Amino acid sequence: MHAVNRGATGEALMNIPYLLRGVMPVGTDSSVLVSSSKYLNNPRLREWLAMILLRKNGPDMPPQAEMHEFLSILDELRDYAEIEERFTAERKVNPRLDAWFSEGHVSNYKIDDFAQYGPGTLGGIFYAQMTGGNYEIQIVPWSEPKTQLEFFNLRSGQTHDFEHILTGGGFNFMGELVPYWYRLTNVPRFFVDQHLATEVNLIQIFGSLRYTIRTALHYPEVWDTAVRCIQRGMKVGQESDALFLMKLEDAFHLPLEEARAALGVRGAVDVDTDREGAFWAERGEL
Repeated sequence: MHAVNRGATGEALMNIPYLLRGVMPVGTDSSVLVSSSKYLNNPRLREWLAMILLRKNGPDMPPQAEMHEFLSILDELRDYAEIEERFTAERKVNPRLDAWFSEGHVSNYKIDDFAQYGPGTLGGIFYAQMTGGNYEIQIVPWSEPKTQLEFFNLRSGQTHDFEHILTGGGFNFMGELVPYWYRLTNVPRFFVDQHLATEVNLIQIFGSLRYTIRTALHYPEVWDTAVRCIQRGMKVGQESDALFLMKLEDAFHLPLEEARAALGVRGAVDVDTDREGAFWAERGEL
């Protein structure tokens, strides 16, 4: 509750609805929508957001296909020169990130390379998931990274499926929330420049919105599952080391719990959300 001045000015204020107080319209000569936000100014992003937040799921547009369009929208929005400057400045005050970039480790593994790992190991679990679900491990066509952002994104793509396993997020549409929210809470902890941390998390920021808003509007039966997945991802992100900077390949041979310990992953809980994920995607019943 806020105190209100009931003098002459206060009486005028009382005639303004509470939620509208403090609004100060800004004039413009522009004939199109313009604001101080580059995100709001982008008509493609506005349309895309409306679609991913409000639509129901259907076989004509798989949820993962939505992100393909977003990547081209993101390309329009980004100031790549500024991002590179921020990375360069960050490396001067963030020795661990600088060492990660300097090493420049990139993997070239194929699915068959994981057949050597036993059941229950990090590599073995990955192999079973990839072969059982007929997944592709190279979602984006390979290209040699030419910038710091390209390298960061390349390694993020190479480690994403392992982050599912390590953080306890199942390979389904509800389980996707766990590695999303691990990144959203973990990455900023290990960056000095929080604007840069936001920049590298934009896919997670916008991608996670699909699950929260759409679930609440159209699939409330699994809302509790979504909330619990978010909480689990946040817990891992807040308690764990900088998993996104780790060389996960060194732990492929280890049993899952040993791999988690070796990589500094803490707070992970394995929960089966396959049925809820299928229901959310309208591919099954609860």
